[in-house]
Amino acid sequence: MSELSQDQITLYKVRPRFRIETDLEEKDLAEKIKACLRNEDAPVKGEIEHGHAIISLPIEEQHYWSPQLSLSLEKTEEGCILRGLFGPRPVVWTMFVFFYAIIGFAILIIGIIGGSFLSLGKPADILWAIPVLLIIFLSLYLVSFFGKKLGEEQMVTLHKFIENCTGLEI
Repeated sequence: MSELSQDQITLYKVRPRFRIETDLEEKDLAEKIKACLRNEDAPVKGEIEHGHAIISLPIEEQHYWSPQLSLSLEKTEEGCILRGLFGPRPVVWTMFVFFYAIIGFAILIIGIIGGSFLSLGKPADILWAIPVLLIIFLSLYLVSFFGKKLGEEQMVTLHKFIENCTGLEI
């Protein structure tokens, strides 16, 4: 099996992904993954149903930044395509999307109000809030980046598990 490379878990991506075409049938690949997940010595836990799987570490090993691996199996004429997406648990992802949306909405509203003040010839000091919000936005991105770094070892565990389980070089 291959060592995990920077190409596979790219440093700047918050949610790295992969796509592998294989000549294995979808149901055979799904059975391989199910068998590995049923193994008591498996370093991960998860479920696979209807061509979709969510794989994560056991609860006792998880922390706030622990990643999970979402897999989808897509049937093709030659076999199937295995797609994987590493990412934070849904509660973490939802929180960041919520904060990004709030900041974006605030920038929009402040921009409209500030633009109105400027068009009326009044001082638009409110526009100084936009750079502050952009700094907060960048800070959130950096927090997610460093959070991903905290979960990187666990991401490698998930990656190696799926490689060993499927026999595919990912």
